Amino acid sequence: MTQQLPQVPPIDANEPELAEVRNFRDVGGLPTTDGRAVRPGRLFRSGHLAHATEEDAAFLASLNLHTVFDFRNTADRQIEGADVELPGVRNVNIPLSDPADGKEFWKMVRDGDVVQLREILGDGKAAARMSDSYRTMLVERTAEHSRLLHALAEDSVPALMHCAAGKDRAGLSIAVTLLAVGVEREAIEADYVKSNAPHRRYKVRRSSTSADAMSPEVMELLSPLFDARVEYLRAALESVEAAWGSVEAYLTEGLKLSPETRERLRERLLTEA
Repeated sequence: MTQQLPQVPPIDANEPELAEVRNFRDVGGLPTTDGRAVRPGRLFRSGHLAHATEEDAAFLASLNLHTVFDFRNTADRQIEGADVELPGVRNVNIPLSDPADGKEFWKMVRDGDVVQLREILGDGKAAARMSDSYRTMLVERTAEHSRLLHALAEDSVPALMHCAAGKDRAGLSIAVTLLAVGVEREAIEADYVKSNAPHRRYKVRRSSTSADAMSPEVMELLSPLFDARVEYLRAALESVEAAWGSVEAYLTEGLKLSPETRERLRERLLTEA
């Protein structure tokens, strides 16, 4: 069956070009079901900030951020490094994956030859793994997402959310935040697939030095791991609906969001009604 992806919008001419921070964007402007919109300058997303240049850091500092939420685990942070320090900005680490989960799998992704990659990624295995990962992050990481949303409601805005590539863990956390304030599902999907734009995509690096380490076949096998496929996001939300009955019940029962907390989120993140 052919996958139907929301079209990746053209690059905004005003979008900043950061040298060493991938996948940065402001999610302002996304419409809600009640006719409001996400207020620009309140909620940002990106890849990690560990390699930010002085110019990148100066731009990020100009956003007047209150909090940077880093969803990487300790293994990610050891590989990529800690985020740059931004003056007056609080850094909060909320890991959304266990360093031990998939350790051997990702080692194979970095080091394996084409035969090994065919075995672990071919025949739809890579895409299935990504969908499963998304399901797990929403269904099993309710405490983490609850902590995030309560922090946003209390005092953490303007906020930037990131993981390694700014695609999966950050993508899901942004999606949950947007759902909590009533952003239209189609708008959430459209923002999510912006991570596929060439200038935003994660730079694939492999340890393997074999002649076919970056061959077209290898890159095709790896592609599902580095794509922002709307099927992954939909799989996660379908699992939420299966477990709680609806997204609304997930927000209320799973993430413990009271009506008052959700109203504070709307006040902090949305334009006025």
